[in-house]
Amino acid sequence: MENKRSDEVDTLKTKLFSVWHNVKYNDDSATEACCEAADEDSVMGNIEAFRKDFASRVWLTYREELPPLPSSTLTSDCGWGCMLRAGQMMLAQALILHFLGRDWTWSEAMSLQSLDTETWTTTAAKRLVASLEASLQSSPRPSDEGSPPTHQAQARGSAEEAEAHLKEMYHRILVSWFGDSPSAQLGLHRLVRMGLTMGKQAGDWYGPAVVAHILKQAVEEAMDPGLAGITAYVSQDCTVYSADVIDSHRAPRAGPASAERSDAPPSPQSDQPASASALSDSRAVIVLIPVRLGGEKTNPDYFNFVKRILSLEYCIGIIGGKPKQACYFVGFQDDSLIYMDPHYCQSFVDVSTSDFPLQSYHCPSPKKMPFSRMDPSCTIGFYSRDAQDYERISQELSKVLRPSAREKYPAFTFMQGHGRDYDLSAGLTSEKREWPFIRDPRRTVTTTGDFVLL
Repeated sequence: MENKRSDEVDTLKTKLFSVWHNVKYNDDSATEACCEAADEDSVMGNIEAFRKDFASRVWLTYREELPPLPSSTLTSDCGWGCMLRAGQMMLAQALILHFLGRDWTWSEAMSLQSLDTETWTTTAAKRLVASLEASLQSSPRPSDEGSPPTHQAQARGSAEEAEAHLKEMYHRILVSWFGDSPSAQLGLHRLVRMGLTMGKQAGDWYGPAVVAHILKQAVEEAMDPGLAGITAYVSQDCTVYSADVIDSHRAPRAGPASAERSDAPPSPQSDQPASASALSDSRAVIVLIPVRLGGEKTNPDYFNFVKRILSLEYCIGIIGGKPKQACYFVGFQDDSLIYMDPHYCQSFVDVSTSDFPLQSYHCPSPKKMPFSRMDPSCTIGFYSRDAQDYERISQELSKVLRPSAREKYPAFTFMQGHGRDYDLSAGLTSEKREWPFIRDPRRTVTTTGDFVLL
């Protein structure tokens, strides 16, 4: 009897803490859900297709009941880890493009429940898994009545089913890379450990430029063979040096794991032969560009620039948000940004099991925020499949960045050659040459976000 009452108290505590976290860390007073019933008449295009595409993106939020984070006793990132989560979401979108292709959507995207506190508690998750298992066991086997009339059609159907199964396997593997355990390749624990080398600790605020460099290091040091065909590049002082990006595309695999990595499964994207990445030495590159779009507030002259950037097929989004409250921008509607919100505290999910639940890694409810509330400090991301793709991207972006009557100063620039050719880091230590945003405590300068204002 005593144990039962104790369990009831623990359950009540969990629910109360979940409610508190979601109220404390998720400020909806100035935001609104996107594409609600009242708005549908004003939304251009296919709303159902938009919702399916949005819900297929990987959603990474605060989590609790985690293994202790590196060099701390913290077991949750609630209240401080939102920028890291936003960065993970942008990185996950790049991996979706790399492995699954832009047209991929999750088969269960439209069956997600609307967000509420109870939806993401551990008890609810267990009930959901139990119901899914029951439905799988009780579902009838496909009958022959609806089968294709010819063997050729049957073979085509089997091939499509096999491809769908393969992509779902990649989907699950991709999510597991972002698990909240020390062994996860791109998980919170790995990112926090890398942040330690940049002067950040668990519980600190991470800005978008800091996170860009953490993501770069995480991708470069990932040991999973599946990640051998992709790397990351971070611009220097709002400048993308084309030769450095091309080198990143063409750099050969090095180190003792080369032989193992060469056998990594090929990317199953629909627009390329499956064997292309396996036969080529080229790597895809995630290009991350930390920028500042104004002083204390975002300059309205950049609003159209952001719209154009988010409209590009190879853009993987923007991490930024409101001051001290990060989010992941994935699109826009009229004068509002559409974003994914990491400010929901969910329970830990063990991704080491083969059938871990995926529902809490996908969000059914997009949100909108006025452009005027966007923090000027942000990081823009692009996915470049190979050197030829980068040439096209740089040419198109150069046109977008061309100064106009309103936008006199481009948010970033492209330069030919290598960054070292311009000797920007003369006199700096090797650590600061690699990491230009580390703050030197001996200098008494005013900083805003991750940028030094001169």
